[in-house]
Amino acid sequence: MRKKTDAGAIAAHIVLLAGLLGVALPFVWMVVSSFKSLPEFYSFHFLPKHWTTEAYRFIFSETEYVRWYGNSFIVGIAVTVSEVFFASLVGYTLAKYRFRGNKIVFYLILSTMMIPIELLVIPWYVLSADLGWVDTYWGIMFPGIMSAFGVFLMRQFMYAVPDDLLEAARIDGMGDFSIFIKIALPQVKQALAALGILSFLGNWNAYLWPVIVISDENMRTLPVGMSLFSTADAGGLQWNLIMAMSTLAVIPIVIVYFIFQKRIVEGISLTGMKG
Repeated sequence: MRKKTDAGAIAAHIVLLAGLLGVALPFVWMVVSSFKSLPEFYSFHFLPKHWTTEAYRFIFSETEYVRWYGNSFIVGIAVTVSEVFFASLVGYTLAKYRFRGNKIVFYLILSTMMIPIELLVIPWYVLSADLGWVDTYWGIMFPGIMSAFGVFLMRQFMYAVPDDLLEAARIDGMGDFSIFIKIALPQVKQALAALGILSFLGNWNAYLWPVIVISDENMRTLPVGMSLFSTADAGGLQWNLIMAMSTLAVIPIVIVYFIFQKRIVEGISLTGMKG
């Protein structure tokens, strides 16, 4: 019996190791390739024979990479804060207040999840052009200030907040908004963390809408800047530069993961349970 258990454990570790290599190898290859020159990149050696930071010096001195990086940070953080606050507020309202049309409002919000983004970009662009939002931060951010998924997620978690706790706060004289901020939100911290992380990652990697609404080079976000640089600005594919840009672009995501990895696992697990 002990031998069967050990054999199972060994097999499980082999599978996990294979999975780890499959996930980590492209990432490691990207990092080491960023330290190659362009001719050496096409030599197909895994490790560079001559390590060089030429690609990093080029993107910092000859491109607007830092500007694109800053734009992505501004958009990612602003949209994440907005999404977490407004989705929580609407989810709390739908879960804890009984009013006529409550379920209709919820189903209407939920139905927008069925509409493909590709169908929405045209009305979004017409609206942005009419209101002068093209080539502005607000133009990039406004479609993401609150999502139907965020409202759905927070509504499900808000149901778990005890009504007696909220009623006790009202008896103590707290207003509705104070109860939402001081009583309800601390009860759903895992859901807030999961929603915030998913929102930030989604906006950090967003490409379709920013590439449509932005034409000014200084307003490009990282995915748009890197894409247009690799296909047009650089006059051809320079893979060592693209690998250097990609390596720097994943740093915030890696930092977010290592800081909030416990929250990510808890939030995704609880999200599955609530769904």
